[in-house]
Amino acid sequence: MIERVRAILVTADDTMLVIRRTRPGIPEYWVLPGGGVEPGDESREAALHREIHEEIAGKADIIRLLHTMESDDERQLFYLARIATWSFEDRTGPEFSVGGRGEYALEEVPLTVEGLDGIDLKPEEIAHVLRRAISAGSLGAEASL
Repeated sequence: MIERVRAILVTADDTMLVIRRTRPGIPEYWVLPGGGVEPGDESREAALHREIHEEIAGKADIIRLLHTMESDDERQLFYLARIATWSFEDRTGPEFSVGGRGEYALEEVPLTVEGLDGIDLKPEEIAHVLRRAISAGSLGAEASL
C-alpha cells in the first residue's frame, strides 16, 4: 500500500499554507504540502518533515494526526502542524525540476470556512474535515499550543 503524508500548516497569522496547482487542461486546484513516504524515511513524521523541506524549504512542528483516508491501494495521513518559516524560492523537491508537471504556487489562505470556500482544496474529504474542525473552533486553538 502506498502511504502519503500531508500537513495542514498553520502560520502565526492563523492562515494555512496551500499549494495552488495549475496544469494544462485541468481546472486549477489546491493541495496541502506533502507527498509519499519513502523506504528511507524513519517514520511518517520524518517523511512529512522531508516533504515540507523539499516543497517549501520550511520547518514545522507537528501537533498531531488529524485525519486518515484510505482506499484499496493508498493511505493518506493528514497532520496538523505549526509552521514559522518557509521559503518557496528555496524548494528542492523533484516535482520542481521535472518538466511537464504544471505550476506549484504557494499561497496563504485564511484558516476560516470562508477561506476554504474560496479554493478548490483536494481531496474533497479533507476540505470537509477542515470545515468541521474550523466550525468547532479546534484547529486554531490547537495549533496555538
